[in-house]
Amino acid sequence: MNATNRGVETSRRDVVVIGGGPAGLAAAIAAKEAGCGGVLLIERDRILGGILNQCIHDGFGLHTFKEALSGPEYAARYIDRFRELGIEAMEETIVLSLGSDRVVEVSTRGTLRRIHAEAVVLAMGCRERTRGAISIPGNRPSGVYTAGAAQNFMNMENIMVGKKVCILGSGDIGLIMARRMTLEGASVEAVFEILPYSSGLPRNIQQCLNDYDIPLFLNTTVTEIVGKGRLEGIRVASVGEDRAPILDTERFVACDTLLLSVGLIPENELSREAGVAMDPVTGGAVVDDSFMTSVDGIFACGNVLHVHDLVDWVSVEAAEAGRFAAEYAGRERRTPTRRLSVTPGRGVRYTLPQSVSGERDCILSLRVAAPWRNRCIVVKDGDREIARKKEMRLHPAEMIRIALKKEALSGCSSLEVTVE
Repeated sequence: MNATNRGVETSRRDVVVIGGGPAGLAAAIAAKEAGCGGVLLIERDRILGGILNQCIHDGFGLHTFKEALSGPEYAARYIDRFRELGIEAMEETIVLSLGSDRVVEVSTRGTLRRIHAEAVVLAMGCRERTRGAISIPGNRPSGVYTAGAAQNFMNMENIMVGKKVCILGSGDIGLIMARRMTLEGASVEAVFEILPYSSGLPRNIQQCLNDYDIPLFLNTTVTEIVGKGRLEGIRVASVGEDRAPILDTERFVACDTLLLSVGLIPENELSREAGVAMDPVTGGAVVDDSFMTSVDGIFACGNVLHVHDLVDWVSVEAAEAGRFAAEYAGRERRTPTRRLSVTPGRGVRYTLPQSVSGERDCILSLRVAAPWRNRCIVVKDGDREIARKKEMRLHPAEMIRIALKKEALSGCSSLEVTVE
């Protein structure tokens, strides 16, 4: 690297990947395998693998590797390939800023560096929604954790966080921690969910709750946290259709630990700083079918783009983003001749990408707005049907993928996706 007169080391790379979790690893590997020489991955932790390192349960890799792996095992497959390809990595490195000109400023152990990238892949993942984000009234005793923080304490630090546990929210991390706490000898009193259906995968409801006789109370929320030094219990109440607590249903549940599994938020502070347009529903960037954002040369993938249910789809999506980033870095810039908007219609919460070029086959990812059975996902251009996929069961927790063929997109002006 060459030092500038201001003492900041500067360099250039073809593709810079921000984030060393499953998305970042897959994107960097794909960019390298596509023939891109100068690939750099930046990770703030001391090791690669991201959240997978603390996910010691199995169930990962069923689509990608056709076998059930634990999180560390799944990550190791990608880390081994990453090392085999000799891809450059900066661990324990914080990205300080990202500009629309694709200049990345980072700090590594007190050393400032400025990297000029031909293409940037955003793969920063997501964070958990906390108590403050959902404004639970009451005191502030110890014993209240996000489910992921409790998982980290138990699986990475060998620290038992409590013995009598309640869980708010039926997201997958909360369901998995209900089982994990039970296996470690804790008593999981109940899981409370404000929605009329679980927000986690049906398989996790069965394997993590039903198999261990842990009750799930739907249309129920926590109305107060009780305790001074340590959590003593919570007050819970049923909710109406407006999700407001029905006060005469309120009751007290004794516990010393409350885990929060109330949603994930894509980590997009850097994206916003770079001027990337955001989707208010997904919390991630607006992208086209090459995973490029509204800022030329900046791509997004994985949970920073939209929260996934399966890590396999994170890897598949990120590999596509990595290939497109490598292609962008190595070719003359070309703007697609047209963009077809893709919008969610009846029964669909969101669709991704939000636009397609019509120049290639692509995969459309979406989530439905409510649970259904025996319905079809239909993609139309006005009255013209482009694609249809029959589903025996649709659930908001499960991402649906539907293939769009280049030939079918010929002559289209815009696309709408509905449930029929």
